[in-house]
Order: sequence, then structure tokens, then C-alpha cells
Amino acid sequence: MCGRYYQQRSSGEVARLFGVSGAIPKLPPSFNRAPTQDGLVLRRHPETGARHLDALRWGLVPRWAKDASGGARMINARSETVAEKPAYRDAFRKRRAIAIADGFYEWEQHGPKGGKQPFAVAMADGAPMPLAALWEGWRAPDGTILRSFTILTTEAAPELAGLHDRMPVILPPEAWDAWLGDTPADEAALHDLLRPYPRQGLAVWPVSPRVGRVTEDDAGLIGRDPLAQPPAGLDDPPPFLE
Repeated sequence: MCGRYYQQRSSGEVARLFGVSGAIPKLPPSFNRAPTQDGLVLRRHPETGARHLDALRWGLVPRWAKDASGGARMINARSETVAEKPAYRDAFRKRRAIAIADGFYEWEQHGPKGGKQPFAVAMADGAPMPLAALWEGWRAPDGTILRSFTILTTEAAPELAGLHDRMPVILPPEAWDAWLGDTPADEAALHDLLRPYPRQGLAVWPVSPRVGRVTEDDAGLIGRDPLAQPPAGLDDPPPFLE
């Protein structure tokens, strides 16, 4: 699953890297983005085809929801069933997006007694991490619109399964056009994009337990420059990942 992530790049840099023009949200970077907080999301305008970068709330609220409280429990959606679940199926067909991260956090499932060690997972080359997402718009009783998103998950790569049996879907650049709807793709083709990312393309390292506290948000949480390629030896896998 994906319950915390970080985004160090500015909105302007993200917009440049993903070919976005027009208005850019003034969302500050965060080293500890948590559910119900806003995150940067890349979407395609259905009429103009232009790519938009927006700040949406993490935790999808379906259009038919009576209130927005359930969004906090819908931060992730299983890619295997996303086309069938009532909360996600319409968004899967019409409102696919990419959540922009620089990496995500995961806690090992079988940590030592007394606490689980958190780990950061980032792209090995320091590139941004584009996560498959769905978005939705929900109208509140007062008429205001809440736009929210969920991150899709899939089976973890075998080498990462000891950390957690699920991982967010990381989309390589060649998948962006089909996922966003720039090029046509049927349901089978879309599902084919929702696969585990190869372990060799990822850097994994232990981070500060402080990341478990949502109020903590500083570069010291990850203990390294997340935009630089990991130096030799830093990314040696822990025993459970070997």
C-alpha cells in the first residue's frame, strides 16, 4: 500500500518536467504527505487535451457519497479490481491521473518487537516518481466542489515483498499518454500498465521513525538528498529484501 509519500520538487519544476502549461498550484513541497492533505496531481483536460497540474485532496470521495468523511479510508485502490468497484469504476474509465511524488514510505511488515522500521522507496536515478491515480469531484451540500484522488496499488515486486506485499503503481514515461487518455486504450491495455515496478529501478533505504508522526516534515526524515542518484553502498538491500 502507500500511506505516506514525499514530494520535494516545487510545483514549477514538476510542471516543467511533465510538460504542463498554464496556471500552477502553489502547493509547497512536503517530506511527509499524509492522507486528507493536498497533493500534486497531473490530469488531462477532456476537451482541450492539455495537461493540468492541480492540488487535489488525497483520499477519494465518490460523487455519490453522502459526505466527505469516507475519503480518508480511500487513499489506495487495488488495481486488480478498480474497474469493478462502484467507488472507482467510473473514474477508471474517465478520470485517470498521475500523482506526483519523489518517493514513498513503507513500514516493514515483520519488524523487530517494539516497532517497525520505516523505509523510503525512490527512483534509483533520482527522477520523479509518477504514481497511477484516479480523481473525482464531489459536490458538498453548500455547492462547493471537492476534488480528490486515490493512488492505485499492485503486487509488490518479489524483492520488495518482505517490506510489504503491495506497492503503488509507478508509471514509466511510455505509459503516461495511454493512462492520461492522450492516446486511446481499452480496459485490457490499461490493466496491463498496472504492474509492479522492477526492483532494479528503485532505491530503498531505512529512514527515521519520526516519519510516523504526521506533524514531522523536514528533510531529515529521509537522511539523504532524494533528488541525487544513491551513492555506492547506500542502496544495499536489508536482509529481508535480499
